[in-house]
Amino acid sequence: MPFLNSIIPNFTADSTYGKLNFYDYVGDSWAVLFSHPLDFTPVCTTELGRMAVHANEFKKRNVKLLALSCDDVNSHSNWVNDIKSYCLDIKGDFPFPIIADPKRELAVKMDMLDEQGKDDPDNANTVRALYVIDPSKKLRLSIVYPTSTGRNVDELLRVIDSLQLVDKYKIIATPANWTPGTKVMVVPSATDEEIKKTFPEGLDVVDMPSKKCYVRTTTKY
Repeated sequence: MPFLNSIIPNFTADSTYGKLNFYDYVGDSWAVLFSHPLDFTPVCTTELGRMAVHANEFKKRNVKLLALSCDDVNSHSNWVNDIKSYCLDIKGDFPFPIIADPKRELAVKMDMLDEQGKDDPDNANTVRALYVIDPSKKLRLSIVYPTSTGRNVDELLRVIDSLQLVDKYKIIATPANWTPGTKVMVVPSATDEEIKKTFPEGLDVVDMPSKKCYVRTTTKY
């Protein structure tokens, strides 16, 4: 699996949007590249359907979506009709491309196979791997689900909100179960000067039994 903050290499592949160059498609946006095991399967249908329904939410965050499986373009195109029929909230054209990887070359390159699959790339299906990639093409998040468990799109949007907020303010981190608008935490390495500049209204400091001053929070962001 690619390491966090490693550069995702460029690639060219066939897709439901035609021949696609990854870097050209993403441009200066963020990207979510995610694999699914097979077309015309129930859990995958729900996943791509929910991603499509939430396409505008990703667009608001300057995020482009890109799906991948080991089926061919013709299969993907036919399956899209089923997805749109099942998820009636999808209006108009399908909002993101689906990459065809019938030779499984990209799946192997991107570590989208499981332990058995990596030794049998000619026959193995991709697992539910998902990579969040920033505009500099660095991998910022990786989540890998087994084929039996569908992903949570709300959680994905939450994590993207966290990543983008941290990029904006630099000296913060988001706590467990954070959602936009709730308190964030200032990292222990932040200097007094950085804190005053970033949060001039000050912070809330939690008095800990250890007397160490490391739990500092704010909602002023």
